[in-house]
Amino acid sequence: MTLTTSRPTPLLISYAVAVDALLVVAFAASGRSSHAESLSIAGVFSTAWPFLAALAIGWLVTRNWLQPVRLWPNGVCIWLITLSGGMALRILSGGTAAFAFVVVATLVLALFLLGHRAIAASVLRRTSKR
Repeated sequence: MTLTTSRPTPLLISYAVAVDALLVVAFAASGRSSHAESLSIAGVFSTAWPFLAALAIGWLVTRNWLQPVRLWPNGVCIWLITLSGGMALRILSGGTAAFAFVVVATLVLALFLLGHRAIAASVLRRTSKR
């Protein structure tokens, strides 16, 4: 499968959805852990839900199912929508968004959401050449 001309397989779409969601949850869990907060399912979900909701919006806005591991513009837009939408939903729901948290979230979500796409795209390019 090439990244620009073929329809992605359901497996590739499922991979991208699952990894995006798992990485957002990992981001929330690591943040809670670094602040000695509860790592219960409810606790992690209370931190992750604004970012998971924004991630879903990002997928819809970019129509990411058409090119699920494309870095530009899909991955970059999903990262920025997840970050900004997640922060907005967090604040609207009574949470905080201290400057340090915004900086860390920006960097970690970029690494996670863009990193796995770059790796997957590289693997797909290499396997499609065979």
